[in-house]
Amino acid sequence: MKTTKRQKTIVPVVTKKEDAGLNRLVTELSTVRNGFSPAMRRAHHEQPLPSRDVVVEIVEALRSVLFPGYFGYPDLKVHSVLYHVGATLDRIQHPLQEQVRRGLCFTCMEETPCCPVCDDRAQVITRTFLERLPCLQKILATDVRAAFEGDPAASSPDEVIFCYPALVAITNFRLAHELHVLGVPLIPRMITEHAHSLTGIDIHPGATIGEYFFIDHGTGVVIGETCEIGRNVRLYQGVTLGAKSFKLDETGKPIKGIPRHPIVEDDVTIYSGATILGRVTIGRGSVIGGNVWLVDSVPPDSRITQAQVPPGGL
Repeated sequence: MKTTKRQKTIVPVVTKKEDAGLNRLVTELSTVRNGFSPAMRRAHHEQPLPSRDVVVEIVEALRSVLFPGYFGYPDLKVHSVLYHVGATLDRIQHPLQEQVRRGLCFTCMEETPCCPVCDDRAQVITRTFLERLPCLQKILATDVRAAFEGDPAASSPDEVIFCYPALVAITNFRLAHELHVLGVPLIPRMITEHAHSLTGIDIHPGATIGEYFFIDHGTGVVIGETCEIGRNVRLYQGVTLGAKSFKLDETGKPIKGIPRHPIVEDDVTIYSGATILGRVTIGRGSVIGGNVWLVDSVPPDSRITQAQVPPGGL
């Protein structure tokens, strides 16, 4: 019988000098002196941050509630929709409340490890948010209709729901916006940034967007925090609705939350690559051509093309 030679196991020898160096490195990375002191503020609460994985799971479950039969259980039948919706909402209610509570605790300045105010707020916010779902479902139905009627390549509303990345981004935005309005920290941005990573469409949860919203193709679309978009607006890929400049406070830091993004009124179409910056208004019924750069308002029913825009923007 042939025997095999056993291989020696080599155990690395750690010197005291190397061990001390590792301890120093661990200490440096674990302190708040390297610019992350706000994040370490939660330490006195002993509360974890919201879980990115759990938030994504909740959003996907909500997608199956908003579009029952399309997402979630593939074999869902008409007679079992009520059971599916009820079971899904029952399953996510407590995890959602817990994630909301974690977000509230992170920004809470109370010094007690367990803050009953955050617990109570999380419960009220979760209930209010869930009660908004039927309204969101109706609005999303208009978004589906806008995509189907606005894109000749769409063979059916089902194709829009199943396949269009813009609907993923819009659905995430509408969910995130409701939580943003309710004052939930962190989680709304986590929801929209998840869609951003999947679709290339970046919509800040603070923006307001009306019904029948359609983004065709979508990659590279950016919609800023204080944008106001009306009903029946259509955007194409590469459109930027951004800020032109930032007002600074007395210390030279940008002032947060002030209106600095465009207002797009009803029935506006903005073609691919257009860039619209600042608190300008695009009047109702206007059409903005591809690759146009705008930093001034345009009146209703305008037709703006590249040839009409002087150097530096309109």
